[in-house]
Amino acid sequence: MTGNVGEHPIERPSAASFLLTPLPAALAIAVFGVLYGAAARPLIGPEATVVLSLLVFSGALQFATVGLIAAGAGPAALLLTALTLNLRHLVMGAVLRARIRAPAARRALLAAVLVDETFGFAVAASTDARLTTDERSDLAERTLAISGVVCYAAWIAGSVLGVLGAGLPGMERLAAAVFPVLFIGLAALTTRTRSVAVRTVAAAAVTAVICVAVPDVRALAPVVAGVLVAIAPDRTGA
Repeated sequence: MTGNVGEHPIERPSAASFLLTPLPAALAIAVFGVLYGAAARPLIGPEATVVLSLLVFSGALQFATVGLIAAGAGPAALLLTALTLNLRHLVMGAVLRARIRAPAARRALLAAVLVDETFGFAVAASTDARLTTDERSDLAERTLAISGVVCYAAWIAGSVLGVLGAGLPGMERLAAAVFPVLFIGLAALTTRTRSVAVRTVAAAAVTAVICVAVPDVRALAPVVAGVLVAIAPDRTGA
């Protein structure tokens, strides 16, 4: 669907695009869920692992919770960790509050699926200055709601698969190996210039080298690769 502001046509997102846009992120979230499910089941049991995913849509917090439980931490430490890790939601919520003009009840429901990925999708959907304020609000709300449901479903599915596969040999190692590569693939999907494409390939190569040469720090490989290619000078001319 299109609209016009002056002589410039505006492309409205199709219904399919609302579902397709978050799919790459949802795939990464599912893999992260598999890691969580496989790691949490031996510590807190299969039922608690799945229930925690259903009630707490936060991978970072859930991994931290499992680690603290394994270390014998008490309720105070768990609550302090939850508060610290989720402080960023105050900032994200404040940003979206200015963009989404929905009633308070709808905003409260949307907050349940507000994570880093869905926040990014919602902000990106509401940046076209050619649209009216109400149109941008509607796009942000719909994007946050749909991407949130897609990503939440992926997290639950990944958690369940991790729980079911926790007893299979190599399941956790396989998911851990796929995880950094998957995120580099997601970065490749966002490339729009030759410079970004070159940096994506370079990041993949650096990650592979680190994983092979220093396997004990392979979890940090994507971070190191990302920093190296980000600070490298742009010599592509694009």
